[in-house]
Amino acid sequence: MTRNRAILWGLILLLAVRLLAMIWVPLTDPTEARYAEIARKMVETGNWITPQFDYGVPFWAKPPLHTWLSAAGILILGPTAFAARLGILLSAVATLAILWLWACTVTERWIAAAAVLIAASSVLFFGSAAFVQTDMVLALGVTACMAGFYGGLQGDRRWGWLFFLGLAIGLLAKGPVATVLSLMPITVWMIWRGGWKDLLRLPWIGGVALVLVLVIPWYVAAEIATPGFLNYFIIGEHIQRFLQPGWTGDLYGAGRAHPRGTIWLYWLAATLPWSPLLPVLIWRLRKGIPDGGSGGLYLYLFLFALSPLALFTLAANVLWAYVLPGLPAAALLAVMLWARTGPARDFWLKIGIAEVVVVSAGIVVVAAFGLDRSALPSEARLIKAFPDSGRLAILDSRSFSAEFYTQGKIARMKTLETLAPWLAPGDGVLVPKGQYDGFLARFGEAVKPIAEDRKYMLFVPIPADPKT
Repeated sequence: MTRNRAILWGLILLLAVRLLAMIWVPLTDPTEARYAEIARKMVETGNWITPQFDYGVPFWAKPPLHTWLSAAGILILGPTAFAARLGILLSAVATLAILWLWACTVTERWIAAAAVLIAASSVLFFGSAAFVQTDMVLALGVTACMAGFYGGLQGDRRWGWLFFLGLAIGLLAKGPVATVLSLMPITVWMIWRGGWKDLLRLPWIGGVALVLVLVIPWYVAAEIATPGFLNYFIIGEHIQRFLQPGWTGDLYGAGRAHPRGTIWLYWLAATLPWSPLLPVLIWRLRKGIPDGGSGGLYLYLFLFALSPLALFTLAANVLWAYVLPGLPAAALLAVMLWARTGPARDFWLKIGIAEVVVVSAGIVVVAAFGLDRSALPSEARLIKAFPDSGRLAILDSRSFSAEFYTQGKIARMKTLETLAPWLAPGDGVLVPKGQYDGFLARFGEAVKPIAEDRKYMLFVPIPADPKT
């Protein structure tokens, strides 16, 4: 099997496994199910301007592009996990397509193909490729922006238009942070490179107009629909979240405080199974960095890959998904350096492809024969186990997956006192395991458990004996 064919089959295998996982793995709490439920509510209510955290409660934390993509899938295919994930998967495919097309303009085709495989098979990219959240759509915007700027600077106006389209995608996917992730490395690179007159090769007038037309109307409409959005989103989500440890202003959860610099450890985990080869690459570079070609491509890719790490090194609240926008550049840079610092043998590439095959086969085998889905952080299994056509409630808690799989019909009961007069034959209630004893003390032998998962037990009332 030739090298290019092996890479192609590796990518096909990754896509097949990811498609199977989209069908087989239920939406998981809290993040994925939350965003999927927001998208489902968008379709149900017909409100495509303001994403809703709950009915009538706006979700100000993120712009709506990823929600629009998930909602479009739900609108077309119905409220399923596959439908909610489909738009995110298409964003991942588009990101890899841009990486491939761009890489083919700056290096050999086999290097471009290997870079796509390495990016696609890294654990974070593979997991995020159909995970309902903002980060993959952000990665699409940043990749389009960075590839478009570099190509546009070489005089190809089609790439120049992609630069501005990427800015618009990023601003609608995650907001100003997308612009920072793109313009920060571009600015540093231009200061090093010089040649500022080359910027005139980009279609600035039409490009800026494109960004304004695509972006500004939603931001204005969102502020008009729910005043206060811009202050919370710009100041809270983009400044206070990252500079204040354990930020308490989050309307939708608690801030995640981590030691500063944690983002670098996240990068090592996110780039598995390839990151263990980093010391080998550094050793191969001991004689110096090879000629990077015209325009300082190596430096450009390095800054592109480094920008999320540099931006979030001092951040107090970070997630490992924050490194995702830089992974395509890291993959391309690594393959180019590897190929040009020693014999272009296929040994390590074959090892990597073998890892992809083994991991993919393992996922399929576990999914088909071994994994108990009750271990997943999702209440999809409990909702499916509810046998009656009656009402369903959840006690003193909130589960976004339960809301999604009941299409928003699950009732939230604050206390046992409010639950008691509500619960009737044919109904069911999800009880957190920490409240199991109190629930049984209140209802005694009038209820019975019929299913459980890692967090909840599903109880239903026992029908009264007609003879008593």
